[in-house]
Amino acid sequence: MGQLHHFRSRQAPAPGIHEHAIENLRFIRETMERSGSFTAVPGWGGVAMGITALAAAVLADRARTSAGWLAIWSGAAVLAVAVGIYAIRRKVRAAQTPLLAAPAQKFATSLAPPILAGAMLTVVLFRAGFPAVLPGLWLMLYGAGVITGGAFSVRIVPVMGICLMACGAVALLAPAAWGDVFMALGFGGLQIAFGIVIARRYGG
Repeated sequence: MGQLHHFRSRQAPAPGIHEHAIENLRFIRETMERSGSFTAVPGWGGVAMGITALAAAVLADRARTSAGWLAIWSGAAVLAVAVGIYAIRRKVRAAQTPLLAAPAQKFATSLAPPILAGAMLTVVLFRAGFPAVLPGLWLMLYGAGVITGGAFSVRIVPVMGICLMACGAVALLAPAAWGDVFMALGFGGLQIAFGIVIARRYGG
């Protein structure tokens, strides 16, 4: 009987060890998730966003008023955001990863502030009569958001942000009449080129 009691006492801690192992595995999984990269950056979705920008540049160049010009680019921006969100959701589903995982949240919270700042500055500068500075401002702030968000994504994303910021800097120094050209180059050409590379290297 003494040996049986001793055997049972030795087996008793097993459930506690099992629970401790599960907790360790959960901790490891959450740590890996937090330190992971956001790989659902849209490739072909980015190409579609670039095509939208090219179409907007053609239409905006024919606008007769500054208000019409701003309306065209604002509509293109809303459409591009919708396309981007759809492409990200589709890529996330294909990879069977949660949309609200830690890397995705970090990417979104890093990208959003420059975009929101750009929206507020657009209203202020347009009311003040400085629409000519908007193309360079938009490109630089979008590029800044891509750089900060890209810190939690694949390496090519921050590179795209740097190129966008460079394009915006040149646009600010160039004649105002070239604004739509730089917008087509940045939001159109660069977005399409990097979108193709992302799609081929990391999936659509």
